[in-house]
Amino acid sequence: MTMPPSHSVPPGPVSPMPAARPLPPLPPLPPPNGTAVLRSPVGLGRAAVALLALVIAADLFAVWADWTMYDVSGALAGGDFGDGVQRRATDADTLVARSGYAQSAAMVGSVVVFLIWFLRVRGNAEVFNPYGHSKSRTWAGWGWFVPLANLWFPRRVTLDIWDASVPAGSRSGNALVNVWWTFWVLVLLADRASSSAYSKAGTADEIHDAAAQVMFSDVVDIVAAALAILVVLKLTRMQHLKALQGPAAYAV
Repeated sequence: MTMPPSHSVPPGPVSPMPAARPLPPLPPLPPPNGTAVLRSPVGLGRAAVALLALVIAADLFAVWADWTMYDVSGALAGGDFGDGVQRRATDADTLVARSGYAQSAAMVGSVVVFLIWFLRVRGNAEVFNPYGHSKSRTWAGWGWFVPLANLWFPRRVTLDIWDASVPAGSRSGNALVNVWWTFWVLVLLADRASSSAYSKAGTADEIHDAAAQVMFSDVVDIVAAALAILVVLKLTRMQHLKALQGPAAYAV
């Protein structure tokens, strides 16, 4: 039996495949949070540090007032109602009221300047790394005031700013931010508990216990303010150094 003729193509030169055309370049992606401008945080950082130091001074005054109230309320709880104790109680009330005014004034000033500084370093961090932020600019500001969110969101924003601001060739962990934030949350909880206890106190024993809680809250606030000063100084310095390195160091 004879095989049918083969239909294969006879061997010969093979034509090369046409070269693939290069794809046109993609347009640059817009920054997810809009245009950001690099501005120096040094002046605002110094102002924030000065006002946080004023908070510490007001808290120290408050601790003295708290101790005075704690001491005299302990005497009253022990049954001492003499004229001397009554005068001390009146003086303690005056000190506590004045320390409260001083703390409120220092806190308002420090909060305003700190938030302006915070938004400034957030904008700079978007220049350094536009895509390294998990929260929007809106949350960078309002996150401090929204209940429950203020226990977590500002920390996340701060960590994103911190990571974006590390100068090229440097390493900086997040331990300082985490310790500061732990004390800040503790201040929020302790202040709410002590304020509630003080407003409900009616007897000398209750005032004595409430004064101890307020004193603890003020001491914790001193620690939190001191840690906040360290955060401001460190972050301001990192951003200043990274800005001096120029655009080649951004997003590194």
